Amino acid sequence: MAWISLVFAGLFEMFGVSMINRWHKQPDWKSLVLLIAGFGASFILLSYAMESLPMGTAYAIWTGIGASGGAILGMVLYGESKEWKRLLCIAMVLSAAIGLKLVS
Repeated sequence: MAWISLVFAGLFEMFGVSMINRWHKQPDWKSLVLLIAGFGASFILLSYAMESLPMGTAYAIWTGIGASGGAILGMVLYGESKEWKRLLCIAMVLSAAIGLKLVS
Protein backbone atom coordinates (compact mmCIF):
# COMPACT_ATOMS: atom_id res chain seq x y z
CA MET A 1 0.00 0.00 0.00
CA ALA A 2 2.95 2.33 0.69
CA TRP A 3 4.15 2.07 -2.91
CA ILE A 4 0.70 2.92 -4.26
CA SER A 5 0.55 5.91 -1.91
CA LEU A 6 3.98 6.99 -3.09
CA VAL A 7 2.98 6.84 -6.76
CA PHE A 8 -0.15 8.88 -6.04
CA ALA A 9 1.95 11.34 -4.02
CA GLY A 10 4.10 11.83 -7.12
CA LEU A 11 1.03 12.29 -9.31
CA PHE A 12 -0.36 14.91 -6.94
CA GLU A 13 3.05 16.60 -7.02
CA MET A 14 2.72 16.80 -10.81
CA PHE A 15 -0.77 18.24 -10.39
CA GLY A 16 0.52 20.84 -7.93
CA VAL A 17 3.27 21.92 -10.33
CA SER A 18 0.70 22.21 -13.10
CA MET A 19 -1.44 24.39 -10.84
CA ILE A 20 1.55 26.69 -10.19
CA ASN A 21 1.67 27.26 -13.94
CA ARG A 22 -2.08 27.89 -13.99
CA TRP A 23 -1.75 30.31 -11.05
CA HIS A 24 0.81 32.36 -13.00
CA LYS A 25 -1.49 32.55 -16.01
CA GLN A 26 -4.79 32.90 -14.15
CA PRO A 27 -4.32 34.08 -10.54
CA ASP A 28 -7.74 33.39 -9.06
CA TRP A 29 -8.96 31.66 -5.91
CA LYS A 30 -9.73 28.38 -7.72
CA SER A 31 -6.16 28.08 -8.98
CA LEU A 32 -4.83 28.74 -5.50
CA VAL A 33 -7.14 26.20 -3.86
CA LEU A 34 -6.20 23.53 -6.42
CA LEU A 35 -2.50 24.30 -5.96
CA ILE A 36 -2.73 23.96 -2.17
CA ALA A 37 -4.88 20.82 -2.43
CA GLY A 38 -2.48 19.17 -4.88
CA PHE A 39 0.62 19.76 -2.79
CA GLY A 40 -1.27 19.00 0.44
CA ALA A 41 -2.41 15.62 -0.84
CA SER A 42 1.10 14.95 -2.14
CA PHE A 43 2.73 15.62 1.24
CA ILE A 44 0.13 13.59 3.15
CA LEU A 45 0.58 10.57 0.85
CA LEU A 46 4.37 10.91 0.97
CA SER A 47 4.25 11.02 4.75
CA TYR A 48 2.12 7.86 4.83
CA ALA A 49 4.47 6.06 2.44
CA MET A 50 7.50 7.01 4.54
CA GLU A 51 6.04 5.20 7.55
CA SER A 52 7.14 1.92 5.97
CA LEU A 53 9.57 2.85 3.18
CA PRO A 54 13.12 4.14 3.63
CA MET A 55 13.20 7.94 3.57
CA GLY A 56 15.86 8.20 0.85
CA THR A 57 14.09 5.81 -1.49
CA ALA A 58 10.64 7.32 -0.95
CA TYR A 59 11.88 10.88 -1.41
CA ALA A 60 13.90 10.03 -4.52
CA ILE A 61 10.96 8.27 -6.17
CA TRP A 62 8.55 11.05 -5.18
CA THR A 63 10.80 13.75 -6.61
CA GLY A 64 11.54 11.62 -9.68
CA ILE A 65 7.86 11.26 -10.48
CA GLY A 66 7.24 14.94 -9.78
CA ALA A 67 10.22 16.25 -11.77
CA SER A 68 9.85 13.91 -14.73
CA GLY A 69 6.09 14.21 -14.75
CA GLY A 70 6.30 17.99 -14.57
CA ALA A 71 8.67 18.04 -17.54
CA ILE A 72 6.41 15.69 -19.51
CA LEU A 73 3.33 17.78 -18.66
CA GLY A 74 5.20 20.86 -19.88
CA MET A 75 5.92 19.14 -23.17
CA VAL A 76 2.43 17.76 -23.68
CA LEU A 77 0.26 20.58 -22.35
CA TYR A 78 2.36 23.72 -22.68
CA GLY A 79 4.38 23.20 -25.84
CA GLU A 80 7.80 22.94 -24.22
CA SER A 81 10.66 21.48 -26.22
CA LYS A 82 10.55 17.72 -26.89
CA GLU A 83 14.24 17.59 -27.79
CA TRP A 84 15.80 14.14 -27.50
CA LYS A 85 18.26 15.39 -24.86
CA ARG A 86 15.40 16.34 -22.55
CA LEU A 87 13.73 12.97 -23.11
CA LEU A 88 17.02 11.20 -22.35
CA CYS A 89 17.39 13.12 -19.07
CA ILE A 90 13.81 12.24 -18.08
CA ALA A 91 14.54 8.59 -18.83
CA MET A 92 17.69 8.76 -16.67
CA VAL A 93 15.75 10.24 -13.73
CA LEU A 94 13.08 7.55 -14.01
CA SER A 95 15.71 4.82 -14.38
CA ALA A 96 17.47 6.02 -11.23
CA ALA A 97 14.21 6.00 -9.26
CA ILE A 98 13.39 2.49 -10.48
CA GLY A 99 16.94 1.41 -9.64
CA LEU A 100 16.52 2.64 -6.07
CA LYS A 101 13.33 0.63 -5.78
CA LEU A 102 15.07 -2.50 -7.05
CA VAL A 103 17.97 -2.25 -4.60
CA SER A 104 15.83 -1.34 -1.59
